Amino acid sequence: MTQPFPSSTPASAVLSGLGAIRPWLEDLYRHLHAHPELSMAEHETAARVVREVRGMPGGQELEVVEGIAGTGVAVVVRNGEGPTVLLRADMDGLPVAEDTGLDYASRVVTTNLQGESVPVMHACGHDTHVATLLASMRLLLDARQEWAGTVLAVFQPAEEQHNGAEAMVRDGLVERLPRPDVALGQHVLPGPAGSVKLATGPIMASCDDFRITLRGKGGHGSAPHTAIDPVVMAASLVMRLQTIVARQVPPRATAVVTVGRIQAGTKTNIIPSTAVLEGTVRTYDAAVAATCLAAIERTARAEAAAWGAPEPVIEHFDHLPVTDNDPGVTERVRAALVAELGGEQVRVFEPESGSEDFSALPDAWGAPYTYWGFGAFDAQEWVQAEDGGRTDDFPDNHSPHFAPVLQPVLDTGVRAMVAASMAWLGDRHWAVQPPSIV
Repeated sequence: MTQPFPSSTPASAVLSGLGAIRPWLEDLYRHLHAHPELSMAEHETAARVVREVRGMPGGQELEVVEGIAGTGVAVVVRNGEGPTVLLRADMDGLPVAEDTGLDYASRVVTTNLQGESVPVMHACGHDTHVATLLASMRLLLDARQEWAGTVLAVFQPAEEQHNGAEAMVRDGLVERLPRPDVALGQHVLPGPAGSVKLATGPIMASCDDFRITLRGKGGHGSAPHTAIDPVVMAASLVMRLQTIVARQVPPRATAVVTVGRIQAGTKTNIIPSTAVLEGTVRTYDAAVAATCLAAIERTARAEAAAWGAPEPVIEHFDHLPVTDNDPGVTERVRAALVAELGGEQVRVFEPESGSEDFSALPDAWGAPYTYWGFGAFDAQEWVQAEDGGRTDDFPDNHSPHFAPVLQPVLDTGVRAMVAASMAWLGDRHWAVQPPSIV
């Protein structure tokens, strides 16, 4: 059940219109969920965003920048003198076959960049991000008299591909938009619906992906002594890489080294000439990441040398920075969320080893930011599972079973985004001196 609206926060007047637009919001979400698109192919999603914006109060006069990095969209809402606040939603889905049983489940099948036919699903909840940001914009436009400043709504492609935010920056985002004073982002995550979670400092890890091509000597499977087998070399290397965190990273540091892909061979009786490994390093510290990457390279070269093989080819790609929430911004947002949702609904965001590219947007301007999560699942069921230590029973993001409950998830996402925005755009005295947190 949706929490009752308070009557004394800067956001309350803006959010008073949420009930009236709720049917539109829910229909929009269902449409987005049923029509996901892969990274850098979000053409219909971007077009829907533009259509919705143009249909909002005063939407025809808004500055809408389309086609940033191909499918990105930015909307500038100017409403007098005041702070500039950037709000971000990512738009892309994943190559996952949906298995949720929803009547609005995705049945989309498309062709990926490799020419393969793949299913597509909003398995990470980006449909909730797009829907709640559009709803937040609509409410802010409906209540312009309640705030002053500039809103930058950025609808970003390709978060799942790890390069959408960077691509928008490369395509001139900084030159096309005014500099934000603050940037705000949110993500639907496993947790009780109606709640949010946030924290200062690092909350999501950096990501450094790598590819190692081991070069052996091909031959017949019946005569391995005449070949240099890169498959066995790869198997040995994978096991050795697992000792990096255990034996080369300080115990108080946090790091993950995972090999997620191995490709080699074409037939059972052929020893191939190459094997390819791809993996990822996650950590909250640049020095620890450098230690892991150096150890990976050193170990790969030593493995090849032990087999008398040529040096491997080592490549690095898809770097994502740590999501490191600004303390001042985060505490101001925390106060706004406590005032809007109630202190019992504002939880602590424990650091996760997943990664996000959101921070590449504010970092391009040198602007401070904060990023929070909002819960996806039935609150009563979650609390019961939490009491029994069974929250792992709920599907995680990227699962084919990931299906946020419609409400109060959507309302909470809108209330959180509007409340956080109004901490800057609304009552200035309240924003500077937020209510005490009990």
